[in-house]
Amino acid sequence: MTSERVGSFTLSHVADLWKDSTRREFMRVACLGGTAVLLPSMFAGCSDDDDGGITGPPSNEVVIDLDTDTGVLNYAYALEQLEAAFYSQVVSGFATSGLSAAEQTVLTDIRNHEVIHRDFLAQVLAGAKIPNLAVNFSSVNFRDRVSILQTAKAFEDVGVSAYNGAGKLLKDLNNLGVAGKIVSVEARHAAVIRDFLKPGSRDFAGDDVIDPASGLDLAYDPGQVLEGTAHFVTTPIRLVS
Repeated sequence: MTSERVGSFTLSHVADLWKDSTRREFMRVACLGGTAVLLPSMFAGCSDDDDGGITGPPSNEVVIDLDTDTGVLNYAYALEQLEAAFYSQVVSGFATSGLSAAEQTVLTDIRNHEVIHRDFLAQVLAGAKIPNLAVNFSSVNFRDRVSILQTAKAFEDVGVSAYNGAGKLLKDLNNLGVAGKIVSVEARHAAVIRDFLKPGSRDFAGDDVIDPASGLDLAYDPGQVLEGTAHFVTTPIRLVS
């Protein structure tokens, strides 16, 4: 599945997108700042016939049009739904999580932030918002502190790169300003989660997700981000532009 190049990810068949192993590998490479390579054979597998091709979208598919600010905000809303759902489940299981009192306090704050982000975007989008997404956190051990924090780290790192990558698609400067405020909060989340995992180290600075040449956080396109988080979101999402 992976190519010979370190930090790269290769897809040769469209059916591979639905494999859990593919999604896990994509998440790993995405968090390392790697690249996704789509081979011609992948697109050759997309057809409208019934002989092993794609016959049509799932009935519950959510379509997001990235040509509009509404679509970009819905993309952000999808990510905030995921994060809010994750941290809400973390908080509800504190008693058996192994998290310290200090960690529980911070994670409660993060949960509150993500819920506010989610609800704010829902209010802005009003009748244009996408429906509630179905999520699946079966791969997370909510009774294990490290499993919780490692998942939180992945979500926060991907969340920052997602806002960085989608900001260029926003046309309204007011929307861009709000997105900038949200991503700065997400970056604070990422830093504190990293410090919990490796206290007293430089990991809070996120050297592995910052381009050393520019000094800027990594940015991922929406398609990369959604494929990287597809393991946790069971509602099919299709991006158009």
